[in-house]
Amino acid sequence: MKQESKKVSLWELFWAFAKIGTFTIGGGYMMIPAIQDELSRRRWISDEELPDIVAIAQSAPGLLTVNMSIFAGYRLRGIPGSIAATIGSIFSPIIFILLIAVFFRTFSDNALVVRIFSGVRPAAVAVMFAFTLKLARTNGRCWWKWLLSGLSVVLIAILDVSPIYAILVTLAGALAVSMWKEKKQ
Repeated sequence: MKQESKKVSLWELFWAFAKIGTFTIGGGYMMIPAIQDELSRRRWISDEELPDIVAIAQSAPGLLTVNMSIFAGYRLRGIPGSIAATIGSIFSPIIFILLIAVFFRTFSDNALVVRIFSGVRPAAVAVMFAFTLKLARTNGRCWWKWLLSGLSVVLIAILDVSPIYAILVTLAGALAVSMWKEKKQ
């Protein structure tokens, strides 16, 4: 489903990721649905490839969105594509952060600003939940993937275990299941 790299210009990559960076609030996980929508709508990367991109981006040090931009840009146009996508994804947020830093003290006690930020929180939770459900569907009918996903939710949300430990536990579980299936065959 990936489009030919000759057909994707560096400007297209820059503007696609600039749009994502400009119109998503919260960064990181909040941007994943926007990245998925943009990349699949343009037929640059398939919906089946996105969980792999997210997994690779999460395992690399650094910001999730920047890592995803680097990976997607590289898939489409190599190193110049990585640079264009990354600059696009960070351009607007840097401008916004600078503006907020300059004006925040002046407006931080403003009732309207407080209400705006209070209104953004439920929307952010909804976007993250919707993406989680969409990503979970990639588990298909594989019982052990659903079991490990549920275990992760219990560890992180209910038992308040660090996500790092939850990842290590589910990684060990996935390895155990893989070894069991290999031994069974």
